[in-house]
Amino acid sequence: MRSTFFIATLITSASAFAQADLAGAPDLAKASGCYSCHANGEKVVGPAFAAIADKYATEKDAAASLAQSIQNGSKGKWGRIPMPAHPSLSTADLKTLSTWVLTVKP
Repeated sequence: MRSTFFIATLITSASAFAQADLAGAPDLAKASGCYSCHANGEKVVGPAFAAIADKYATEKDAAASLAQSIQNGSKGKWGRIPMPAHPSLSTADLKTLSTWVLTVKP
């Protein structure tokens, strides 16, 4: 019984930490220029963040895949306009942004 309570507490704490960790992600996205081409719920130049989250909802390694696309850019995933690379973003920022994008709802 005690171990069940401990595990439940640990999971709840980890979830709260992850949410707190993503709290600054919209500001990071703005500072990184993401909102120049994307919006939360509508297509601008690139797809809406919510559409990206929906497309990758069933992909096991979605956050890693998105982080790679952010860092290296991509071409042909969402149409003819390529996404430019963002090689200067740190690994931590890439992880934060890609994880956050997967949480955006329309």
